[in-house]
Amino acid sequence: MTEALQIAGGRFARGYNCAQSVFSAFAVNYGVSSDLAVRLSAAFGGGMARKGEVCGALTGALMILGLQYGRGRPEDKEEIYRLARQFIDSFEERHGSIRCADLLGHDISTPDGLQSIRDNNLFATVCPMLVDELARALKQFLESTSSH
Repeated sequence: MTEALQIAGGRFARGYNCAQSVFSAFAVNYGVSSDLAVRLSAAFGGGMARKGEVCGALTGALMILGLQYGRGRPEDKEEIYRLARQFIDSFEERHGSIRCADLLGHDISTPDGLQSIRDNNLFATVCPMLVDELARALKQFLESTSSH
């Protein structure tokens, strides 16, 4: 899974969004092709299609948790909710929010906010740091819960 960390950062550097970068780096371990992974996660960047909501890198990580721990029966959802909430809460404790707009300090959903993000080079500073951090946190979380 160390390779996944390099893949995530490399994909983001090549222009994939944050959700695509994290999800596709790990999804191959679950039989999801790289092409399918980037297509499935394409709309989640920028906090859901640049709406500034939940961080795309976090969303990508949550999709991996679903692949690892999700079950096919509706009555089995409580366990994945518990694990996902644990992962989300840890991220929120470190950053004070899970919202893209809060993490970037600008409203990505508006033309002015998007321009401010670009002017302040946040896509090249904050976002790669979050992609890297979430890939590392996901790897660690998966390893720590693997006996699960």
